[in-house]
Amino acid sequence: VQLVESGGRLVQPGGSLRLSCAASGTISSFNTMGWYRQAPGHERELVAVITSGGNTNYADSVKGRFTISRESGKNTVYLQLNSLKPEDATVYYCNMKSPYGTDYWGQGTQVTVST
Repeated sequence: VQLVESGGRLVQPGGSLRLSCAASGTISSFNTMGWYRQAPGHERELVAVITSGGNTNYADSVKGRFTISRESGKNTVYLQLNSLKPEDATVYYCNMKSPYGTDYWGQGTQVTVST
């Protein structure tokens, strides 16, 4: 399984952007996809996840600002980031968890929030 992220860029505080992640390979229909982020010197933390059935879960710090979605029938997941804050700036990683518990990770995409 390969995950390829895109969409990270420089954005001003209060701005928006959308991250995309496309998965390829042998993939079970019953999987969970999500986004995590990791700042230097910190552990990787969950941002948002979405199951194959469309159930979602968000970190408290992004609720109401970020929205995760996935394209029906495709192994593609999106993260819409609105009202960005400087503390949101870091590397965002796409994740897929198989029904067997195997984790797959993308290479990461950098989000920079600055004037």
